Amino acid sequence: MTGLRSYGLVTAAYWGFTLTDGALRMLVVLHFQRLGYDPVSIAFLFLFYEFFGIVTNLLGGWIASRSGVKVTLYGGLVLQIVALVMLALLNPHWPKLLSVSYVMVAQALSGIAKDLTKMSAKTAIRALVPVEAEEGKLFRLVSRLTGSKNALKGVGFFVGGALLQTLGYTSALMAMAAGLLVVLLCTAAALPAGIARSRKQAKFTALFSKSPAINWLSAARVFLFASRDVWFVVALPVFLSRLGWTAPSVGAFLAIWVIGYGVIQTMVPEILRLAGWSTVDASVSRVWIFLLAGVPAVLSVAVRAGGNPALVLMVGLAVFGVIFAVNSALHSYLVLAYSSEDSLALDVGFYYMANAGGRLMGTLASGFVFLGAGFAGCLWASSVLVLVAGLLSLGLPDQRPVAVGRAEAGSE
Repeated sequence: MTGLRSYGLVTAAYWGFTLTDGALRMLVVLHFQRLGYDPVSIAFLFLFYEFFGIVTNLLGGWIASRSGVKVTLYGGLVLQIVALVMLALLNPHWPKLLSVSYVMVAQALSGIAKDLTKMSAKTAIRALVPVEAEEGKLFRLVSRLTGSKNALKGVGFFVGGALLQTLGYTSALMAMAAGLLVVLLCTAAALPAGIARSRKQAKFTALFSKSPAINWLSAARVFLFASRDVWFVVALPVFLSRLGWTAPSVGAFLAIWVIGYGVIQTMVPEILRLAGWSTVDASVSRVWIFLLAGVPAVLSVAVRAGGNPALVLMVGLAVFGVIFAVNSALHSYLVLAYSSEDSLALDVGFYYMANAGGRLMGTLASGFVFLGAGFAGCLWASSVLVLVAGLLSLGLPDQRPVAVGRAEAGSE
């Protein structure tokens, strides 16, 4: 089997998972919003989802280094199916405390599944395509995979809102579980074992990265992703619902934003080239992250100034999404460029542990800040978090610049 075919199988499995992940997020937020849960309670529904993502990335990298990413990739798909079925069995007549606890456990499984799948897919690309491949091929493929994943997650948001409206909560979850099972059965047998398996059996003590470059990048990643989720996860859908938007409308708005964000990520090599960069390295990442810092602050002022809040959000969040997409794609490339061949899965797992930590921080802050300071307060918090990420990025070491790639790269 060629590396290209293996890359295609990994991508297909990752896409299938991502679609259900986005739909599940929207289903849970909107369903419990309808049931009258406040923003903090909704945020706590995702607490275990994000927390176990931290643990999963750390341990998942170690497992993948010993057994190969096929085990972790398809383990993630199986756990997501279990989580969807669990959530479908939720009894609406249970007491609130029992319902929240049950959903948190199911979301824990989904969080483990999401980060097993993501860590496996990103690691597989680095194993199949070396850093020194011609014309920045690794950078382009990472941008394509990350961007397409986020575009599909956006489609998932729309699908989640639409399924909730048409099929209802329980039937929608069972339909997604059935669809993901088809993906699992169609791709599991064809992918070879041993991808990204380390030549040396990593010890458990090797879980934490000893690379300064990975450590600095991971620290910056925590605050970068917290800066997005502090307004995105809970605050934005609840804010739009309070403006009178229906579930499909909220799902469509978030879907369009995430799809656009994903499309931009697939175009990052072209965007950088048009902006005057022919190569990528840590210095390029620093420029873009500081550029992002002022966007949510300006948007917060615009939201408070009055006018049409939907129009302000559409324009402001579009700008945020473009710059954030470039930052995310650059980070996703840098972690692979900084990683060594023999500690690849461990380094990627550690980095995405930090990513999950940022999402956890942003998710909890989203509920609490929105409750205390409204949506505009979430945007100010976002600006501060981006600034911290930028300051941490100053510690990133410069590595050999890699070519952005050929103009026709988008055809891959």
